[in-house]
Amino acid sequence: MLRKSAGRELSRAQILGFRRRAGLLDERLPASAKSLRLAAWAGLQDSMPRAALLSIHARVKGCNSDHWEHPSLAQLWGPRFNVYVVAEKDLPVFSLARLPDDARRRARAQDIAFRLHSFLDGRRMPCNQAGRALGVHPNSLRYAAPTGTVFLRWDGAHDAVVWCGPPPNLEPREACLELARRYLHVFGPSTAESFARWAGIGNSEAKTAFGGLAGELIPAHMPAGDAWILADDEAAFQQSGSQPAVPARLLPSGDAYYLLWGTDREILVPDAKRRAELWTTRVWPGALLVNGEIAGVWRRSAAEVSVDTWRRLSPAEWEAVEAEAAALPLPGLNGRIAIRRS
Repeated sequence: MLRKSAGRELSRAQILGFRRRAGLLDERLPASAKSLRLAAWAGLQDSMPRAALLSIHARVKGCNSDHWEHPSLAQLWGPRFNVYVVAEKDLPVFSLARLPDDARRRARAQDIAFRLHSFLDGRRMPCNQAGRALGVHPNSLRYAAPTGTVFLRWDGAHDAVVWCGPPPNLEPREACLELARRYLHVFGPSTAESFARWAGIGNSEAKTAFGGLAGELIPAHMPAGDAWILADDEAAFQQSGSQPAVPARLLPSGDAYYLLWGTDREILVPDAKRRAELWTTRVWPGALLVNGEIAGVWRRSAAEVSVDTWRRLSPAEWEAVEAEAAALPLPGLNGRIAIRRS
């Protein structure tokens, strides 16, 4: 069981500096399978077509339009049953970690997986076709993903293709502990409740995971309240906050840097009006990161990128933003990307 003691005082600057560095946003890594795995350490949400690609581009050098299909990466229905891109060797962590403790929900996941596995019999099939053949709503197939045996490929334009594989050689409890470690390394400081919401698991399951990490955690106090960090990250928190931030990054909808809820959002964007512009009630826009702060939002239509800033940017800052926009590895574009300021 976790026991709170005097927490480490962490400032907003330390928290954001740590998250940028842990999230690989202050300096792009050289192109490699290892770099891609690190970029996807907490998964890359891909529910908006090719959002994962743009998240990779923000973190890894030399990214082109097909990097999301790198042989070392794979897709699955991950946290909150959204489409995610993760390192293929990490598929068990992002699936089994979310297998419910509740007997009824676990049985549903296993039953759907068994029926799909039996029906496909080694084949790959569009999700809608497989769902209709089984007599279930195709969206219900995603509930089998936490078994670690159901995989998919979705190109953003067509129906996802699904198939089944053997169960991973990992216990669900160990997978959940590892997912919690990764969550805290990328999103820390945080709480079990916030982990539950991000992962799409029950509060009791999240609290059990944090309890299982008791020897690896230390308490922290941040502007939004009491939370936990990994003991291995304590030195990095103390060193963060004074290092130079990246000039500009265009983060796609659902990028891990701002995949936050509740009071966690107040640290990243203190202004309530601006929070409503970034975390909308519908599809989130992209986030404009300038010199370590969210400085606006952006959207794209075909080859046009529209940037809406929250403050006046200097000529040098605009130059950095435009360079990032021009380098976006967007598939299927003819001609150069045009930037519109609004």
